[in-house]
Amino acid sequence: MSNVLETLVAGALEDAAARRADRPYADVERDLDRVASPLDALAFLAPGDDVKILAEVKRASPSRGSMATIADPAALAAEYERGGASTISVLTEGRKFLGSLADLEAVKARVGVPVLRKDFIADPYQVVEARAAGADVVLLIVAALEQARLVELHGLAEELGMRVLVEAHSADEVSRGLDAGARILGVNARDLTDFSLDRDLFGSLADRIPDGVVRVAESAVAGPADVAHYRSAGADVVLVGEALVTGDDPAATLASFIAAARS
Repeated sequence: MSNVLETLVAGALEDAAARRADRPYADVERDLDRVASPLDALAFLAPGDDVKILAEVKRASPSRGSMATIADPAALAAEYERGGASTISVLTEGRKFLGSLADLEAVKARVGVPVLRKDFIADPYQVVEARAAGADVVLLIVAALEQARLVELHGLAEELGMRVLVEAHSADEVSRGLDAGARILGVNARDLTDFSLDRDLFGSLADRIPDGVVRVAESAVAGPADVAHYRSAGADVVLVGEALVTGDDPAATLASFIAAARS
């Protein structure tokens, strides 16, 4: 694990431990009975004639710092849905991304598409609290997890009815993700050791992802041409964050991205 990723995971686990002190595991498990059954993100993201967009609610990042205030994440998510987003990703990490589970709950209450909890998940408590907050999908980063823990958390998420976006950065990580049972596999163009971007990384690894597994291209999307590039390289889904939160009209931007990939 890179030093940057290691720091992010450690911070997320510290914050989860603090939440657990206030709301023990058993209390969060009881909350599972109070949330609606999850939507099946696999159905929403399945390959089709058009590229699918996983649109992200993200205020900040370690590489860019603050990007957008986003006082009303639910309103932004509703704009994403209006523009054609198939799933909404919500950053819930608070230290570097300035997100929270409250953001996820607000978004889930507003939209009719699946909602992904994007965080540095490395403990079962984080998976259970994601579902209790209404998440339909969780992110698991292969580089952040030993294989046994990856398999454990993937299995727990599925037991709770959620889908998992498994994120890889190399051929070995793609293999590990598939071995863990990934049905939705993302390739992140951002190197978590130095934050550099390689837009061609997805294309170099796409053939290693078998038919029947949803292929997701993550990061390095600044405009419609980038979405079209990923689509031509075999992406079923493209995750877009910064280009949406820094723009003036996210719904129109999304629609243009989808149209560009179609043409």
